Amino acid sequence: MSVGATSAAPDEMVRRSRVDVLRDYVELTKPGILVLLLVTELCAMLVARRGIPSPGLLLAALVGLGLSSGGANAVNMWYDRDIDRVMLRTQARPLPSGRLRPGQALAFGIIAQAVAMGILWIGTGILPALLSLGGFAYYVGVYTFWLKRRTPQNIVIGGGAGAFPPLIGWAAVTGHLGAAPLLMFLIIFFWTPPHFWSLALYRQEDYRRAGIPMMPVVRGEVATKRQSLVHGGLLVLASLLLYATGAVGPVYLAAAAALGAVFLAMLTILGRERLPRVMWAKRTFRFSLLYLTLLFAAMVLDVPGLIAR
Repeated sequence: MSVGATSAAPDEMVRRSRVDVLRDYVELTKPGILVLLLVTELCAMLVARRGIPSPGLLLAALVGLGLSSGGANAVNMWYDRDIDRVMLRTQARPLPSGRLRPGQALAFGIIAQAVAMGILWIGTGILPALLSLGGFAYYVGVYTFWLKRRTPQNIVIGGGAGAFPPLIGWAAVTGHLGAAPLLMFLIIFFWTPPHFWSLALYRQEDYRRAGIPMMPVVRGEVATKRQSLVHGGLLVLASLLLYATGAVGPVYLAAAAALGAVFLAMLTILGRERLPRVMWAKRTFRFSLLYLTLLFAAMVLDVPGLIAR
């Protein structure tokens, strides 16, 4: 059977507790990714407000983004359920394992986005609501439906999908956008390729088996590592340029320079590693998660009085 074919889900779902079903719906949202997206939105809000926003605004922004991103992830899992059955790291997800039906995941994703739009529109304004819709459409339409199975540039272009949270957070506080949130967008945009390619380097057999044209599968490890370093350089440049907007202070600048130097050093060492060795690919992937978290956390360190509260 080809990768694109889908095996029918069991007609009778295994009887499970409501807690088990709820856990599966939560898994559809990809909670690990969701937490990182919420961190970037929260930090953008704190920087834009120069302090802590009102509880109502904060709650609406976080819940709205959580539902929007979680809904997009659910639709992604609905569409990718055929390849998820093939890839070892995704076979235990709710759809390929048969714990949820495809229609349940699709309905959940669409409803979650609709509710997110309402919450954001009422609680934060029309611009954040429209941005959430844009992020949803980008991830589902541009990345999942169009790019992922067609081009090794899937992660490069598709990286914009995960870069919407700072825009949403900033717009929720200020009602508009500017240079600072756009640079935050670019930080995540340039961070995405080296982050995902480091994973793809040691999971490339999974992608090859599923027929996904990830960069290491199509162009090879040398080209992938070279492009990772280029994107890493652009990432560090964008992170340093954020200081020029005046939105962040010298503590952030020092942190961005130090974190950037470490990330570039790791990408350089990764470039010298050759398969089947993947130690530095795994280390780079793990550090990339820490890098983005610490970089956005550093943005709030210069906000007057915030840390002392």
